[in-house]
Amino acid sequence: MRKKYYWLILSVVVVALLLAIGQFTSQVVTTGAWGLSFQQAGKAPAGPTDQNTLRQYDAAYVGSDQEPVLYLTFDAGYENGYTPQILDTLKKHDVKAAFFLVGNYLQKNADLVRRMVDEGHIVGNHTMTHPDMSAITDKEAFQKELTDLENLFQNVTGKELPKYYRPPQGIYSEENLKMAKELGYKTVFWSLAYKDWDNTKQPDTEYALGKLIPRSHNGGVILLHSTSKTNAEVLDALLTQWKEAGYRFETIDKLFA
Repeated sequence: MRKKYYWLILSVVVVALLLAIGQFTSQVVTTGAWGLSFQQAGKAPAGPTDQNTLRQYDAAYVGSDQEPVLYLTFDAGYENGYTPQILDTLKKHDVKAAFFLVGNYLQKNADLVRRMVDEGHIVGNHTMTHPDMSAITDKEAFQKELTDLENLFQNVTGKELPKYYRPPQGIYSEENLKMAKELGYKTVFWSLAYKDWDNTKQPDTEYALGKLIPRSHNGGVILLHSTSKTNAEVLDALLTQWKEAGYRFETIDKLFA
């Protein structure tokens, strides 16, 4: 009888330890580049850090799976001549997006930045110089990358920069997330993207549609690069097909509402 109770107690302890380990694992924030694992068509992918854990740092990569809502975002380290067409298409479809910009972009393309703001888009912080932010452990240096861009945006537009931050190349650390939150920023990752950033190997529009449409999902945070010729050409068809599939578009402030 004692032996029976011994094994029963041991089993309970083992199960409790496994549950505790599983809970701890789900709360780990990895350090590295943001990546995605698509496991089921039409469903949100898994990220390297789960959504509930990210929320502790005012960060997100996907919205609610209960409604057919998409959040469209663009990253721009420089202007490649395609943003006016992208803005025209967004205006045609009455879709508001978020543009994550770096210092170089604001310095050289003030008119485009002002147009983004005037047409109701959100401009987010992609840092002043686009460094690997995970390598910056000093809070003052981290803050400078963000506040320098804030000040530049203020000079260009006369407005305060909305406090949404996307780490360059998606490279992040737990310390980065903590510091961004302490500075009042919300960190925005993504749940849908494709290889559109290499201007020497631009995919055709059929490839872009084939990558993005089947992987679309409720709450999807879409990352496109405004430097991409393909994106400028395919955006009209993308927005049309997403709307035909029943999706509507919200800005990233609603992602954190």
